[in-house]
Amino acid sequence: MKSDGRDPAAGLRIFLAGDVMTGRGIDQILPHPGDPRLYEGWVTSAEDYVRLAERVSGPIPRRAPFAYVWGALLADLAARGCDLRIVNLETAITRAGAPWPKAINYRMSPENAGVLGAADLDACTLANNHVLDWGEAGLVETLEVLERAGIGQAGAGRTAPEAEAPLVLEVAGKGRALVAALGSGTSGVPRDWQAGDDRPGVALLPDDPDAAAALLRARVAPLRRPGDLLILSVHWGANWGFDVPFRQREMARALIDRAGVDLVFGHSSHHPKGIELYRGKLIVYGAGDLINDYEGIGGQEGYRPDLGLAYVADLDPATGRLAGLEMLPYRRRAFRLTRAGAEDVDWLAHMLRRDSLPGDAAINRQPSGSLSVDIGG
Repeated sequence: MKSDGRDPAAGLRIFLAGDVMTGRGIDQILPHPGDPRLYEGWVTSAEDYVRLAERVSGPIPRRAPFAYVWGALLADLAARGCDLRIVNLETAITRAGAPWPKAINYRMSPENAGVLGAADLDACTLANNHVLDWGEAGLVETLEVLERAGIGQAGAGRTAPEAEAPLVLEVAGKGRALVAALGSGTSGVPRDWQAGDDRPGVALLPDDPDAAAALLRARVAPLRRPGDLLILSVHWGANWGFDVPFRQREMARALIDRAGVDLVFGHSSHHPKGIELYRGKLIVYGAGDLINDYEGIGGQEGYRPDLGLAYVADLDPATGRLAGLEMLPYRRRAFRLTRAGAEDVDWLAHMLRRDSLPGDAAINRQPSGSLSVDIGG
């Protein structure tokens, strides 16, 4: 990756993204589209989502190169010299299995897994409400595809111990990050999807904060060394709405206080939500979608679902505290990330200032068009 001139001894810089949904319409425009059949009742083909997007954005290329959907993000990340790149992958990667009986089922052709490699991802978190859309066979194939691609996984596995185990990511000269992922029933994760001793599935977030902290402590303790940073990905809450429920705040703070989490990275909402700095640790309550095929679908315009944020967090390796946060704003157009315009950035900045609890930090707009959380500002 390109250097941004940072001191090599500086803290760990991590790119984090909320829901990356590369199935359905996105899969259809990539080099190896899978079976477009859907079981949604009102839409029967993934191609319909491509056509909806083309009505508002114009023609979308077919057999697009894997880098296409990431658009401007790739150059932006390269310029920032991120040490780790982690996203929540909210789709199965499979041709196997049968659709789980639910309203919407996402899958991407295994031959299109190169779209994840194009973003140079280190890890995908999988504890969400779409990774088992094609049953246990679909999940197992998803794990196999990611393993072949050299991309780490957390939050789902062939057994409960595998699903709940943190992923260990080592950065030469800077230490290690442990990445754990838990999915909540509040985001629509079926309880039947919970992994068992001999059953593939996801790692579920207990409803009780004490139980959640105990589960995480037990899974992390055998692996954690002094100086390790612990990042927790949590898929929770409704798809729409800026409000952060009290129970989410209670849970996030408990996981920091009682399980030693250094960064809580929440997602499920289709739009970004507020953040919090709690005892110097970052909590993202709703990262919003980064990649999806929702263009042309109306009804939620007040939430600006066409906008997304990528998060670049600097963590102090000695304390795990947030040393700096840059949020990169994008607008999805023709299934591709384009840099958000000035009015869009102003809208995002207003929302974040309105809904965040940044403590002594300030949310500022940078000349580059990004948003920053300046510690002590």
